[in-house]
Amino acid sequence: MQLNWYNPDTEIPDLTGKVIAVTGGTAGIGHAVICELVKHHPKQIYFTGRSRTQGEKIVAELSAETIVTFLECDHSSQASVRAAATRITDASDSIDIVFCIAGVMSVPPAVSVDGYEMHMAVNHLAHALLIKMLLPSLLRAAAPRVVITSSAAFGMHPRGGISFDTLRTPQGGLLEREWRYAQSKLANILFAAELARRYPHITALSTHPGVVQTAMLAQQNALVRLLGSLMQFGTLLTPAQGAYTQLWAGTASKDVNGAEIVNGEKYDPIGVPGAQTKVSRDAELAGRLWDWTEQAITLQQ
Repeated sequence: MQLNWYNPDTEIPDLTGKVIAVTGGTAGIGHAVICELVKHHPKQIYFTGRSRTQGEKIVAELSAETIVTFLECDHSSQASVRAAATRITDASDSIDIVFCIAGVMSVPPAVSVDGYEMHMAVNHLAHALLIKMLLPSLLRAAAPRVVITSSAAFGMHPRGGISFDTLRTPQGGLLEREWRYAQSKLANILFAAELARRYPHITALSTHPGVVQTAMLAQQNALVRLLGSLMQFGTLLTPAQGAYTQLWAGTASKDVNGAEIVNGEKYDPIGVPGAQTKVSRDAELAGRLWDWTEQAITLQQ
């Protein structure tokens, strides 16, 4: 993992005039992303979260730096996501960067209020819906970006990648606890790639932030936390460090090797072209996911 080269104070360019949206901004990586972005003078930052108290506290702390707007949002509810997205589009004609960070991990088997497996509902469908609603605003921006937070754990997905036939169930089988999460993280990679293919004006990237000590990780059992740490050879990152890959993906023009960023790719910490598999690069699967997603988010209108 190559962390030492990245300093957000010097690597993030001037963001004057930029309008940015961040999901999951009240804690963890999302909060760290916002705290770094405001130092570079964007015009406006919108951020979502479930805690109004925490959201208003962050606004009070950061609003002297730039205009920061909290949008209370339950990402498991498509109606709530639609309401948040509408507030953004009503107030801003164009959106320059969208950071999709909100997520859940290893929650008990359940379906969302809209009837979808909870990890897929929060980690994938909520962001797909937000992006769809912001799409006209993104296309009006000069050089728009979408950064979707995935995970190295995507490889623990079910056979074939995504169990489409059971996505309207809790997927509560004995071996499905981690695979549900992995499946949603695979969806993040596939969706970013398909977004880039369909809308090449938008630079759409997926990222693995590293194994980060957040509240989401703290809720996992000891074995899961240990395995997560071992995946990174013992490196457990702070939320501030975990934000670096997102910040890099949202603002940089070149990767760690000096090569141009490749639209639709997955990147690991920091600016390193990410490890992928045949399944995560399956264009046919990405297209099928896109079509399924369009139906899933349209049905709930």
